Amino acid sequence: MTGTERIERWSPGDHILWRYRGHAPDLAGHYGVDICRPVTVVQDTADVLAVWMAPGTECVKPVLVDGTPVHEQPLATRYTAPRTVKRDHWFGTGVLKLARPGEPWSVWLFWEPGWRFKNWYVNLEEPRTRWADGIDSEDHFLDICVYPDRSWRWEDEDEFDQAQRVGLMDAQKAVQVRAAGLAAVEVIHAWAAPFSEGWEHWRPDPGWRVPELPADWDRTAARLAS
Repeated sequence: MTGTERIERWSPGDHILWRYRGHAPDLAGHYGVDICRPVTVVQDTADVLAVWMAPGTECVKPVLVDGTPVHEQPLATRYTAPRTVKRDHWFGTGVLKLARPGEPWSVWLFWEPGWRFKNWYVNLEEPRTRWADGIDSEDHFLDICVYPDRSWRWEDEDEFDQAQRVGLMDAQKAVQVRAAGLAAVEVIHAWAAPFSEGWEHWRPDPGWRVPELPADWDRTAARLAS
């Protein structure tokens, strides 16, 4: 039980935090939040939480202790090299994120400059836990890219395999994640929600301001009793 039904729903225009817990320990050996993205609520209903991450949003992301971006680290040591976090800004165009309650993935929409739709991205992850100021999850490495012609492909299978090799994901969990991915593929083949709902034509309210990254972005979320 995530306690979702016991959190008051957010309103369009509200600012919340979309966070992921880290897979690797920080310098103190702790496994805390290592991705934090302030977002604006587009819609929050029993069916979907939709949020907008605006261009230029200040975020938190993991980096190696020498400042090297994680994706530039060789795969063999990407998940074992010591890490820290840094503040940075989201580059490029914004991202619309859609999360349906209980599903072990969220769907992200990307555009090219000028609002030319680029693709959907299925981010496999732990079903999100809601708390007063946002949602928390854990990324599951494996992803799916879906194109406007409805074709798709697996993404980051090498990282998914490496996470298992270094012990960040056991065999049972890996089977569950792959099964979740196959379930998402069935949704793609059926062209069901959210792919069929026209979100690629959505545009943000021009009056929205870019949300700020709070100083206590890594604060412990208030967990609800099950």
